[in-house]
Amino acid sequence: MEFKIPETLNEEHEELHRELARITEVGGAIGAAANKVAMIMHPHFIKEEEYAMPPLGLLKPLSKGDIKPEMKAVLKITDHLKGMLPQMVSEHQAIVEALIKLADVSTRENRMEFAFIAKKLIIHIKTEEEVLYPAAILVGEYLRLKLKV
Repeated sequence: MEFKIPETLNEEHEELHRELARITEVGGAIGAAANKVAMIMHPHFIKEEEYAMPPLGLLKPLSKGDIKPEMKAVLKITDHLKGMLPQMVSEHQAIVEALIKLADVSTRENRMEFAFIAKKLIIHIKTEEEVLYPAAILVGEYLRLKLKV
């Protein structure tokens, strides 16, 4: 069974990628700081799109009681996410540090729009840690209980 990432999450990730790519093209200290963020963030986004986001596509059917035996395949994904959670959070810390530097450089150079984007990315990261990752793991735990696997 294929687990489709909710469209809103895909769109948000794509928008964040575009905004960061735009900042890297500015050049100078801001562009260098943005490139540092992008180097750390890109491989992390790939992991999220592989492990953290697909289980969330099951939230809507599960909330309606629509549980199918083939959904148990998501357990491999959610178990992997659960195991790599400390690494994901550690990567977040490195990304946040780089984003703080980007925000500081942008503020010093009076480019507040870039500082705002950096702060928006930090909020996105906190949302992942507080809501998205736990929700993805809960999808697996809920299915494990319901399907008795």
